[in-house]
Amino acid sequence: MNLNGTSIIGQYVEVHIDRPLGSVHPKFPHLYYPIHYGYVKGIMAPDGDYQDAYVLGVKEAMKTYRGVVIAVIHRENDVEEKWVVAPRLGLYSKEEIIQQVYFQEQYFKFEVRMQ
Repeated sequence: MNLNGTSIIGQYVEVHIDRPLGSVHPKFPHLYYPIHYGYVKGIMAPDGDYQDAYVLGVKEAMKTYRGVVIAVIHRENDVEEKWVVAPRLGLYSKEEIIQQVYFQEQYFKFEVRMQ
């Protein structure tokens, strides 16, 4: 499976939640997480860490979440891409995804890539 670009869209992944909904960024305490955020173990990102992922549509507390990648956030001024994971494809529009990830993506030049 090619995991670059949008080829990951539609694939199921398990996200390990390390910044749950309602938490703050460990280095930037003003940055509040209104959604779950974590990483996909075993998939290395260009920054040398595991692949980061936003989790949409889930409000319950959890340590891991298995869902489908519905979009890829491509940052033009950073080496990373962020995956957007949700219960199913077609649940969110591009505009709704932007609204939910903007709390962190506002600091980057980015685009949301979908199928």
